[in-house]
Amino acid sequence: MQGSTSAGQFVFKERAGEPVPSVLYDEHVKLAGKSHMAAFAGYLMPLWYSSIAEEHRAVRQHAGLFDCTHMGVLEVSGPDAGSFLDAVSTNRVQDLKLGRAKYGYILDAAGNVLDDIIVYRRGETNFMVVVNAANESKIRSYLHELQQGRAVVDTQSSPWIAKLPKLKATIRDMRDPSRPSDRRADLALQGPASFDTLGKLTDASGAKRICELKSFAFVQEKLGGIDCLICRTGYTGSNVGVELFVNPQQAPHLWNLILEAGRPLGVLPCGLGSRDSLRIEAGLPLYGHELDGKFNISPFEAGYGWAVKLDKEFFIGQAAMRRVAETYDMEVARVELPGTRGVRPIRQDDPLLNEQGACVGWVLSAAKVEEKQVALVYIDRKAAGEGTKLGVYYL
Repeated sequence: MQGSTSAGQFVFKERAGEPVPSVLYDEHVKLAGKSHMAAFAGYLMPLWYSSIAEEHRAVRQHAGLFDCTHMGVLEVSGPDAGSFLDAVSTNRVQDLKLGRAKYGYILDAAGNVLDDIIVYRRGETNFMVVVNAANESKIRSYLHELQQGRAVVDTQSSPWIAKLPKLKATIRDMRDPSRPSDRRADLALQGPASFDTLGKLTDASGAKRICELKSFAFVQEKLGGIDCLICRTGYTGSNVGVELFVNPQQAPHLWNLILEAGRPLGVLPCGLGSRDSLRIEAGLPLYGHELDGKFNISPFEAGYGWAVKLDKEFFIGQAAMRRVAETYDMEVARVELPGTRGVRPIRQDDPLLNEQGACVGWVLSAAKVEEKQVALVYIDRKAAGEGTKLGVYYL
């Protein structure tokens, strides 16, 4: 079921189905066994291999390799591809240079966050868009409905209501097995040993180009003879790290090549547990927790208002975002609490209390990191100052 309400909200209900193995499932089972596999966003994924704490530490001190092949990878191409993405994304796409990427959001006309995305410009009229696995079907449906003129573009009078469905842009799934060529799935190598590890799999000139990558830039290279798009992006907060977009059929081979090359450097395979603890420690939002979710958290509340360009000519949800930017009184903040032995873990939805005992917010995500607990919380902006003392009420 999908469609837009008169208020501009896009409604999508995905059909329930059994989780499917990722393309690296067999490699995970060899390393960790089936007991460490769990359903996540429609896929069977590893929770951990050794331990969450050890894998977290490896990324901060050496490097960790993550299976991100469950992420959606879409190609948007055609003469109006840039204009189309500029209208459906909050960030500027038209001025994106070749070999560069940008973070942004896809909203509905009511201003609800449908997903956060990264757009990569591969050619003058060719873009790659990475979306969250849990939202891939929804985003593909939404973009299709927009092209067919069946989704609300703007709740107010706008020339884009008529203009957007006429834009010539073709959307294809880059992981589709029936796609004849240029298929892509995502692996992530994160941590200070990332570049040295990849340097073992390419020649000196390739290693130099990888090391010189700036943030949100990418280059096409061969690693161990395998064609890769190597992007200076990631989801761990590491200063050094890349995402590797490779043909899904070659992903298992590349996975093993990287682990073999990185073993002397302390590189470990990492699961969902450490991915979550790393992104919480770094203050990075997860859709459904620090974006959208039960509190309908906006990019401004999440701390990413810089990726919402209100001065653009137009993007879907722009009017609603202007109202949010002027009125929001809650925000996502990062807090630290004791995590020594005997201290009960805090959980999602636990209330936050100020020193007077009044509720000023709620826990969104939490993880134990060494001897402390780190949490991302949704809190009254007046109570979100650095150094503010808070209490947590255990539900």
